[in-house]
Amino acid sequence: MSRAPIDEVVDLLRSLRLPHMRAAAPDLLATAKAQRWDPAEAMRALLGEELAGRQASSVRARRKAAGFPTGKTFDAWDETVSSIPAPTQRALRTLEWIDRHENLVVCGPSGTGKTHFCEALGHAAVDAGHKITWFSLEHLGALVRRHGADDTAAKAIKRIMRADVIMIDDIGLLPVATETAEALYRVVDAAYEKRSIALSSNLHPAGFDELMPKTIANATVDRLLHHAHIVMTAGDSIRLTQATAGKGVTPLTN
Repeated sequence: MSRAPIDEVVDLLRSLRLPHMRAAAPDLLATAKAQRWDPAEAMRALLGEELAGRQASSVRARRKAAGFPTGKTFDAWDETVSSIPAPTQRALRTLEWIDRHENLVVCGPSGTGKTHFCEALGHAAVDAGHKITWFSLEHLGALVRRHGADDTAAKAIKRIMRADVIMIDDIGLLPVATETAEALYRVVDAAYEKRSIALSSNLHPAGFDELMPKTIANATVDRLLHHAHIVMTAGDSIRLTQATAGKGVTPLTN
C-alpha cells in the first residue's frame, strides 16, 4: 500500500473517532503489506488495537473516578507480613464477593494494613471492570450533609450507588457525629443486597455503638454484616515497625 492510501485511512479513522486504530494504522498496515497479511488479519489487528486502547482508557477513567487515597496496589503488598491469613487474602482477591453483592469488613489496630489491603482490592476490582468509589467516613458524612441542606441527599446517595463497591475508610478513630452516622446508615441501607460495601475500622462493628447513637449503630451493623466477610488484623503497626527499622524514609545523602 502506498503512502497516500495509508494517509487516507488515517484521516478516515480520525473522522470516525477511532484514535487507537488511527495511531496503530501506519506501522501496522506497512507491516501487513510487507508480510502479505490476509486483509482480514490486518483488520483484526486494527480492531484489536482499538479495543485494547478503549479498555485501557476505561480503566484509567474508573481509577480516577474512584478517588483512591494513595494509589497502593498489590504490587506493594507483602502477603507474608499481613496478619490476614494467606488463604483469606487470595479468596478475597478473586473478587467473587463483589459479584455476589457481599460486604467486606476489615478491622483491627492502626497500622496493620487495613487501608492498604482495601485499596489494593479496589484497584484490582477496577482492573477487572468494576466501578469503585472511595470515601473516608468524614468525607461521606460531609457529602450527604451538604446535600441534605437542600433536600437532595437521596440523589447524592443514588449517585454513590452507581458504583459496584463503596469503600469507606477510617471508622473507629474518633467519635462519629449523629449526621455522619446517619449518612453511613443511609449508604449501607441503599447498598443492601444490591452493591458491595468494603469498610475498614479500628473497631469491630459490634462496638460501633461506642462511636455513634446505638439505634443507628444497630441498624447499620444489622445490614452491613448480614452478607459480610469479616477479616481481623492484629499485631504491631507495620508503619511503626518500618520506621524503627529505618525503612520509613529514603536515607539522606551528603
